[in-house]
Amino acid sequence: MAELVYNENGRLLFTKEMKEEYTILMPQMLPVHFGMFRQLLELEGYRVDQLNNNSRTVIDEGLKYVHNDTCYPALLVIGQLIDAIKNGGYDPHKVALFITQTGGGCRASNYIHLLRKALEKAGLEFVPVISVSFGLEKNPGFNLSLSLIRKLVYGMMYGDIIVNVANQVRPYEVEKGYTDKLVNLWQDRLIDAFQRGKGMSRRQMCRYFDAICADFAAIPVAGEPKVRVGIVGEIYVKFSPLGNNDLEQFLLGEGAEPVVPGLTDFMIFKIYNRVADVRLYGGKWIKKALCKLGMMYIEACQRDMIAALKRSGRFRAPGTFKQLHSMIKGYLGDGNKMGEGWLLTAEMLELIHSGTPNIVCTQPFGCLPNHIVGKGMMRKLKDDYPMSNVVAIDYDPGATKINQENRIKLMLANARELARKQGQKREEVSSPAAVG
Repeated sequence: MAELVYNENGRLLFTKEMKEEYTILMPQMLPVHFGMFRQLLELEGYRVDQLNNNSRTVIDEGLKYVHNDTCYPALLVIGQLIDAIKNGGYDPHKVALFITQTGGGCRASNYIHLLRKALEKAGLEFVPVISVSFGLEKNPGFNLSLSLIRKLVYGMMYGDIIVNVANQVRPYEVEKGYTDKLVNLWQDRLIDAFQRGKGMSRRQMCRYFDAICADFAAIPVAGEPKVRVGIVGEIYVKFSPLGNNDLEQFLLGEGAEPVVPGLTDFMIFKIYNRVADVRLYGGKWIKKALCKLGMMYIEACQRDMIAALKRSGRFRAPGTFKQLHSMIKGYLGDGNKMGEGWLLTAEMLELIHSGTPNIVCTQPFGCLPNHIVGKGMMRKLKDDYPMSNVVAIDYDPGATKINQENRIKLMLANARELARKQGQKREEVSSPAAVG
């Protein structure tokens, strides 16, 4: 068994010996993306399990060890990790935990400390916690190298394009479940490519983008266009089926087409904030320059993805990060960056401008920044865009699923009524009587 090693501040380290012996548990947020992230980490020599435990015990464990005034995503992430150690069949002395740290003002930066306190309360203080961050905490057995970062960026891009095209096809597929089968097939293909060292250059990525679009465009579809519903909000609850009570599946069941902005804009947003910090508050030019280089690379990959979607002739493509950023002018400034900051409002604006005025804004309990830039901006958006149909849904341990779904059903009823009236207006304008 690997020896427990602590640093000078008493923090338990993840050592090189642990890398050989331990299984790292990774909480779930984006099933497609995280599935590829897991494989990329395994190619680097780590043993990683992606957690999918989603029973009520996850919430119960979170409530037991996390203060109930802490934001709901922290409760779920920590609850999922501790539930996995206790009930997932793992040897507690042979597991480590992955958790991200953004380093910003969001309480997500403190999840790692909340997790360590929770492990201590649960008698699991011997379980090492690995910070996935840019140098906030270092461990001898884990290195977020530039090579690994580049591979994770490619994994993110593949995840975004697969989710994008799948969401545009799934509501209309003739053979139910075919889209999900193709999602799984492409995950396997990409993982196989990763193992062979393929798909990790922009040229190769562009070829895979075109192949992905072609395969999903070939899925037989039928039916009239459905009401499109955008999903925005705090990043975990926006994406995680555990956090939002399977919101996408619910919308599909109600005859709607879910539209979910990708992860790429959020990652560029986080890097852009470092650039904005130097501009707004001062700082080292080298930090600004390095962040700009990172942004330029990811933005170039994003443009490749957008170009592939447009070339397909079948799929709607999102705008670039720069176009997204331009939309926020007159609403919020670059200093509004806590939580999802101005990005959340910008995503709502992009959805409205691209023909998806019906939006569910997922608001987790305890996330004050997102209540300000999400729920707090709804009136302004309604004033500027009367056709917008935005509903804020609160998610917390005590919120009942039926109440959440009833509010979404009311939003969908409003959306269908608005679509009916717009259809009548178009018919009146195009009819001979109207022309005469």
